[in-house]
Amino acid sequence: MSVNLSKGQQISLSKSDGAALTAVRMGLGWRAAQRKGFLAKLAGAREIDLDASALLFAGGQPVDVVFFQHLVSDDGSVRHLGDNLTGGAGAGDDDEVILVDLARVPGHVDQIVFTVNSFTGQTFAEVQDAFCRLVDERSGRELARYTLSGGGAYTAQIMAKLQRSGSGWQLTALGEPAAGRTFQDLLPAVAAHL
Repeated sequence: MSVNLSKGQQISLSKSDGAALTAVRMGLGWRAAQRKGFLAKLAGAREIDLDASALLFAGGQPVDVVFFQHLVSDDGSVRHLGDNLTGGAGAGDDDEVILVDLARVPGHVDQIVFTVNSFTGQTFAEVQDAFCRLVDERSGRELARYTLSGGGAYTAQIMAKLQRSGSGWQLTALGEPAAGRTFQDLLPAVAAHL
């Protein structure tokens, strides 16, 4: 059973049998909101390029990033499956995927922060059905879902973070609106959540 996360909520990433998860998938899905007005409706929805990124931190310092121009972390534990430039048709599927092999994440990496930014610069008011979700990659079971609700006049979102907790990992839904077209633009805002 999936958990719908609210801002600031935390969940442990342990399986129901008490074992730790070994691999998770962060999926991002969205579609462009329909334009308003007669002529706008004829033109259809505007293409929106949202980008998912995973920022790896050790002791509060960035040590690596996975995004559309650097698809695999230097150690190979985090992989981005490719850039989607337009989003989906609202079918609820993942438009961008980042895979994290938790067992391979180097010991010095203590947090992985997931961000979403509008590379084309549209605000989230122009995006519909946007979500990110965390899935147990081994079983395919959805563990948690965070919905981007209410749109807003911002161009980015600091979605969630994975943080080492004892011998396992914990997920925190951050849901923090931000401004920026790239993950670099978001680094000052991300620092406040480490």
